[in-house]
Amino acid sequence: MTGTPGRPKPPTTATTSTAAPATLPATSPATTATARRRRQGVLRPFPHLPQWRVRLIATLAVLGPGLVSGFADNDAGGITTYSLAGANFGYELLWVILASQVVLFFTQEAGARLGLATGKGLISLIRERWGVRWTVFAAFLMLTANLGSIVAEFAGIGSALGIFGVPPQVSAAVAAVVVVAFIALGSYSRVQYLFVAVGIMVSIAYVFSAIVSNPDWPLAVSSMFHPTFSSSPIYWLAVVGTVGTTITPWGQAFIQSYVADKGLRPDDLPASRVDVFAGSLLTNVIAAFIVIACAATLYATGTKITTAADAAQALEPIAGAAATFVFAIGLLGASFLGLGVVPLSSAYTTCEAFGWETGVNWNWREAPAFYGLLAFFIGFAALFVMIPGLPLISVMFAAQVLNALLLPFVLVFVMLLASDKELMGPLASGRLLRPIGWLATALLIAMSVVLVVTGVTGI
Repeated sequence: MTGTPGRPKPPTTATTSTAAPATLPATSPATTATARRRRQGVLRPFPHLPQWRVRLIATLAVLGPGLVSGFADNDAGGITTYSLAGANFGYELLWVILASQVVLFFTQEAGARLGLATGKGLISLIRERWGVRWTVFAAFLMLTANLGSIVAEFAGIGSALGIFGVPPQVSAAVAAVVVVAFIALGSYSRVQYLFVAVGIMVSIAYVFSAIVSNPDWPLAVSSMFHPTFSSSPIYWLAVVGTVGTTITPWGQAFIQSYVADKGLRPDDLPASRVDVFAGSLLTNVIAAFIVIACAATLYATGTKITTAADAAQALEPIAGAAATFVFAIGLLGASFLGLGVVPLSSAYTTCEAFGWETGVNWNWREAPAFYGLLAFFIGFAALFVMIPGLPLISVMFAAQVLNALLLPFVLVFVMLLASDKELMGPLASGRLLRPIGWLATALLIAMSVVLVVTGVTGI
């Protein structure tokens, strides 16, 4: 007998000696134990770290969408609008900054929850829920608002380089070629950090400028918590513009897509809320300091902003003779940062709505619609800014007003989707978030109505 009944016949020595090297790599007992724990699902990362540090690392890994979205709000249009608010109305519009902080958090939080629960973008969800007609309507609203923002970014570049004597026609053409080349070659993600760094430095400059210019701090704080209203159409135009540069349609779609692209899951909701709050706080704190800096310098001296050079004077207390240069560099960096994000968002929105190939990982032949739309949005905005004698400061401000007028329509879709329990599951808006979200939407609608009424009647 060569074997035991009920057991397989053992292999011969020859078979073992020839098969073992090919199929059984040498493993140590430690390696085998590690593999066993991995299969059993008990191998934990950071095994030697305290639990609070593990939670902190997990939270930091989620941060990003809210912070990026919040900082991107302080683009060329944002800097210009906040400067106009401070120069024309002093501290009066600081209450708008505080109110925008609250509304921005709850609207961005709803967008983040949509991305966490579904892993999809806003336009995709609208198409699945309401069909092609409403998708086209929503995409049209988004693209109209985005196109205004892209024009504002080119106007920012024109204003910044105009300080150094570069004609807007030249700056717009060069900027269009540079941005398309960066995106098409896949190198924008490398240089965007430079633009972010420039924006952060200029934002810090505004903070110090506001401090050293000796503003009326009691009046500033009082204006933030005790609003003063006016029946003047110009006043409400400034209110709408300030809100429109803080809470934007493209920003609402951007944070949802960013959350989905980052692969975040429903379990990341607590950390995601921290991220959204930090981002909304960041953008509004910087906005408040820009308003205060301009109120303490430009408004106090009766200076009106008609060009970028006028707005640059707000940085003189900290930058001195270099204020114009610092402002120009900051405006240029903010404009390029926006040009790398908003046109991409527009191309993604359109392709997502119609199911076309989309993404910078495709080449021109594989995704002609995506790159064609990208070139169209950038080219159209560049040509618009090339119009001789175009008031660039007014163009940037008008784009923010357009954002505010179109935003309520986008938020209606967001609130309806965020309240859908079948779609959202446990992340659906509950008894607290649902009324707050709809109240914020209703306030934005009312604000738009007031602007239209005061504009038509002139009261």
